[in-house]
Formats: sequence, structure tokens, C-alpha cells
Amino acid sequence: MTGAARPLADARTLVDARAWSAAGTRLLLAAVADLDDDGFSAASALPGWTRKHLAAHVAANADALGNLVRWAATGERTPMYASAEERAAGIARGPGLTPDELRAWLAGSAHRLDAGLDALTGEQWRRRVVTAQGRTVPATELPWMRAREVCVHAADLGTGPSFADLPDGFLAALVDEIRDRRAPVALPDGPLPQVAAWLAGRPHTLAGAPELGPWL
Repeated sequence: MTGAARPLADARTLVDARAWSAAGTRLLLAAVADLDDDGFSAASALPGWTRKHLAAHVAANADALGNLVRWAATGERTPMYASAEERAAGIARGPGLTPDELRAWLAGSAHRLDAGLDALTGEQWRRRVVTAQGRTVPATELPWMRAREVCVHAADLGTGPSFADLPDGFLAALVDEIRDRRAPVALPDGPLPQVAAWLAGRPHTLAGAPELGPWL
């Protein structure tokens, strides 16, 4: 991938995003399947967060996106989080849970979110909702939002999965999005997983690439 190149992610579809979300969820659940309490309590790749914090964040994210699914389904305004404090409380809940409780929350919240998405009609998919960052988007954007969470944070767990294990189409779409949001930057030469990790502010093997702060 050269500095002038741009990933061909413009054709990202709802079907793509749902497939990437499913793949990321499988990767994430497999990554925590054998963790005991010590393993869950170890540091994640995110500064200041243990794997318990990270798992709780991903589970709470599914519940929060479920609020937007209900908004799309009913037309009744249902924010992702009632407040910033509610979001923080979900993350803080993690260290107090057992490994089995965390795994059950991760799997159960993911299943509930998928079931809600499965039930949306064509008109409901087009209904506009507001993200926690204040962006107004159609409900068709929700699977992509979830795909980013489960795929990137599966790598952040530090239990084996890495950006190299993520689908190429997802990585191309991720690079495309982060590059635009950071303000267009020249992409260094290197394998797509490493370029994506660099743009996301995660560990990478690209020589001479300028340091970027964490994203997501």
C-alpha cells in the first residue's frame, strides 16, 4: 500500500458490515473463552484498562447500540447512553464480575443486538438515529459501528488475535474511515493489517511511520 493509494472501501455494504461484526464477535468470544480471573485481570493493550474493563466496554457497547436499534424500530428517541456517567459505569462494572459473568454478558449482549438488527424492516433500517458522539446516521450504520468495536478490541485484548486476523475488507474500510477522520494522511508502505493498526494508534511493525494517538 503506497502513500498515494486509497483503500477501496467506498463500496462497503450493510451485508459486509454485518458479516464483519459476526466475524469480530466470534474472534472476541474465542479470545476470552479460556481466561481465568488472573487472565481477565491482566492489562489489555489500552492504557489503564484491564481485560475486564475492555470486555465490559464491548458488552455495554452492544447494549447501548441496542438502544439505537429500538429507536430505529419504534421511532422513539432512545439514546445510546443516558449520560457519560452511565457509559463509565458500564466499563467500571467489569472488574467486579467473574470470568463466567463477563463471558455471559459479552455473548448475551451480542446475541440481543443481532436479534434486534435481524428484526428491522427496510423502512426502519433507513430511520436516522444519533450516536454517542452526536452524529446523526441511518440505522444501516449500526452494524459497521459494532464491527469496529468487536474487531479492534479483539486485538486489544492481547490474548492472541491481532489485526492480521481481521477480514481484509474490514481493514480497508477501517483505514478509509480513520484516514478521513484524522484528516487525510499519507499512508506508509506496508501490509494492510499493519497500516490499519498504525492508523488506529495500535502497535505495528511499520518502520519510520509517525506516531499517532489512539483511535476508538
